[in-house]
Amino acid sequence: MNGQAIQAIGTAFLVLFSIVGLALWGLPYYYDFMVQQFGWTRAQVTSGNALSKLVVGPLFGFAAGWLVDRFGPRRLMMTGILMAGAALIGLGSVSTLGMFYFFYFFNALGYVCGGPLPNQVLLTRWFEKSRGKAMGIAYLGIGMGGAAVPWISHFLVEHFGWQAALRSLGFLVIIVAFPLAFFVKEPPSSLRPARVNSSEHWSSAFKSVPFYLLIVGSMCSIAAVSGTQQNLKLFLTLDAHYGQGQAARILSLVLASSMAGRLLMGWLADRFPKKYVMLLIYLLVAGAIPFLFVTGSPVLMYAFAILFGVGLGGDYMIIPLITAEIFNARLLGRLLGVILTAGGIAEAVAPWIVGHIRDVTGSYSNGFLFLIAMSLLGAVVVAFLPNQAVRA
Repeated sequence: MNGQAIQAIGTAFLVLFSIVGLALWGLPYYYDFMVQQFGWTRAQVTSGNALSKLVVGPLFGFAAGWLVDRFGPRRLMMTGILMAGAALIGLGSVSTLGMFYFFYFFNALGYVCGGPLPNQVLLTRWFEKSRGKAMGIAYLGIGMGGAAVPWISHFLVEHFGWQAALRSLGFLVIIVAFPLAFFVKEPPSSLRPARVNSSEHWSSAFKSVPFYLLIVGSMCSIAAVSGTQQNLKLFLTLDAHYGQGQAARILSLVLASSMAGRLLMGWLADRFPKKYVMLLIYLLVAGAIPFLFVTGSPVLMYAFAILFGVGLGGDYMIIPLITAEIFNARLLGRLLGVILTAGGIAEAVAPWIVGHIRDVTGSYSNGFLFLIAMSLLGAVVVAFLPNQAVRA
């Protein structure tokens, strides 16, 4: 492993730390403050994520995949970092739903351009034999960012208020991630998958049954993890009546456990068929959510945080690995552009559905049952994936 490959891992680590760990997983920490200060409903604060990704995903997800394949991941990554940081700064200044949705749109666009897609392609091009290990190390950044952001936010909120804290988080995203993305090197042409003239190979993958199984399975599981994570602090503080410090500990444990999950699932993915690793991840998520029905037991809540965190850690990481295994890496950017766009829709809609169920029924119980069903359905679909590559 040469120095430039190590630099690529370090860059992906810090970009994912910032774009996903801080910007994506950090925003739900502030939802309860918005509900209390502005009188917005749970469905409204989670709908910013839903509406922005429903617009951004279909409009820009496919284009982002094409741009990565055509121009490489570095430039797209830098653009995404700037948009995500600026979005948090803007969200820390809003007082109306219209402006909330406006800046959430740019947060989602920053995630599409600077988040998993370009980083997955960057690492897939640099690594082949140790791809799972490289991806696991880089994806630790999400866990470290997500584990740190509740404590960073808690400290900033206590001293400066929640709006100044959110603006500070936006500046932190840019300061941490942009310099690394600016200096990262893309692999030489000898290490890149051979270019293909799109239509024949793309058409073959697009028409295959495994491609659609992968889309549906990943959508179901992403719905389960996003629906849980986006509503978790709202549930803990406003429904289970946990204090801000207690909620921060649980949220931090979830994301800290996700680091172990990424290392474990990356290690397993290099040694066993990725289909079975994916199945294990989905079952872990389905098995963890029922613990939320017993909030009176701190021990069971910590058990939830560990199990759910391990599943969360592997959930997003396994998608590019199994895509590259089944279809090879020739059109990975475009394939992931479609798969992650579909996943983004599920990631957007599920938290809103769960928040709406809570607003209508006065309880999260039916919402949690919906999320368990989604994860189990994803496991059933994944069980039908092939164990070997589909040949174009």
